[in-house]
Amino acid sequence: MTHEHIKLTLVERRWVTPRVLELTFVRTDGEIFAYIPGQFMTLHLDTSDGEIRRSYSIASLEGEPDRIAIAVTQVEGGRATEILNRIEPRDRVRATGPFGRFVLREDSGMDYLLAATGTGVSPYRAMLRLLEKRLSTSGCEIRLLLGVRSPEELLYGEDFLALVRRQPRFHFEACLSRSLSDPPAAHERRGYVQEILKQLPLDPARHIVYLCGNPDMIDASLNHLKGLGFELPSIRREKYLSSN
Repeated sequence: MTHEHIKLTLVERRWVTPRVLELTFVRTDGEIFAYIPGQFMTLHLDTSDGEIRRSYSIASLEGEPDRIAIAVTQVEGGRATEILNRIEPRDRVRATGPFGRFVLREDSGMDYLLAATGTGVSPYRAMLRLLEKRLSTSGCEIRLLLGVRSPEELLYGEDFLALVRRQPRFHFEACLSRSLSDPPAAHERRGYVQEILKQLPLDPARHIVYLCGNPDMIDASLNHLKGLGFELPSIRREKYLSSN
């Protein structure tokens, strides 16, 4: 798959949580942006000091081949945040991609643990159709841990809860660091992802682990998994680094 230099046109913007803005683009030339769920693209944004580049995982659902959605966390004082908050439908941006190897691979006979913080859940949302197909055809178990501060920040939570209702071998847990619903929902747990991950009965012979988002979560989880005997090929990681 080649890394293309393309122009994108914004077609939709919506606040999906109080701190996350979802932007949906199409290619300005009308072509399809071919990518593998789990990959990311880089936006090239113009500022008074020149071009800045910011990378975002593609969050589009499979089955929307012409639409490219990204989830943008609000970074206080962030130059990209300021620019992307201002753009409106029909505005254009430049981009390159797709990039990345954080994709769902064929792992025969294995169960999956997917862990994310914040917008680090975007790749898993893009993988939803693939995950459902894997559940239907392989008999595997898949568990997703998503770490946010409170229930209103649960990015794409309804999409994952819908999959729970369709697939009994898919398990979704919201790891909430500050507050739970009153009363707490069945999928809510108090604590950080890395703390709850340590409570799970993970087996290097049976599990493949994906980690995406906050570097502290990834480093703590990686150290725990290595202590359990996991080899690095069984731990797939993508760190999100904040930029101003």
